[in-house]
Amino acid sequence: MTTTAPEPAVLSSTPSVERLRVKIFADGANLEGMLALYRDPRIAGFTTNPSLMRNAGITDYRAFAKEVLVAIPDRSISFEVFSDELDEMERQAREIASWGEQVYVKIPVSNTRGDSTGPLIRTLSRAGVKVNVTALMTLEQVQDVAGNLAGGAPSYISVFAGRVADTGRDPVPVMAACVEALKRHPQIELIWASPRELLNVFQADAIGCHIITVTHDVLKKLSLVGKDLDQYSLETVKMFRSDAVAAGFSL
Repeated sequence: MTTTAPEPAVLSSTPSVERLRVKIFADGANLEGMLALYRDPRIAGFTTNPSLMRNAGITDYRAFAKEVLVAIPDRSISFEVFSDELDEMERQAREIASWGEQVYVKIPVSNTRGDSTGPLIRTLSRAGVKVNVTALMTLEQVQDVAGNLAGGAPSYISVFAGRVADTGRDPVPVMAACVEALKRHPQIELIWASPRELLNVFQADAIGCHIITVTHDVLKKLSLVGKDLDQYSLETVKMFRSDAVAAGFSL
């Protein structure tokens, strides 16, 4: 059966952070940066993954996670398993879940051989483990995962909308259809993952997406929301002029 995505809401011409309903989660693995964002009431939670941790120079997974949880004890935090074998994924997931009530365990939608993790996430969810099923990119994957999570613990489904966009596809209709598909599963929240620009926050909000994960570099642009465009234009002109002078250009 073909699911038709609802028409996305029209974005306001003058956006406002205060009117956002979508929850913003910070995505990263730099503890100093995470703590700075923890002091920002607009940040409702945190996510990380093995790639971000490696790039941040983390070598002791458990020690880093425990340090984060001591420093940030009262907001949702997602840590990911890293085994490629389903039985070891389950062991890691159960240990990670034991670290705190606010911990969600990220489980990839499949292992590297393409084997579905559906039975595993069903088992974990039924056992009370809060999971964040990650690396999804299609409505069909969302529907399949939701079926395995139905009736279980609170959970997240992370759809990598930014990577969908990287392929030349518009992620908004896909994400809108996913929002619609999850309406019958109130314990599952949809995450717009891997956004590429701040506009994605407002796109996610307009379609009713529950959460968006945003990297620290994109979060820095929150101060620009609603900025007067004539003033921004003038500042841009001044920047070009200043850089030309500083470079000593001549013709």
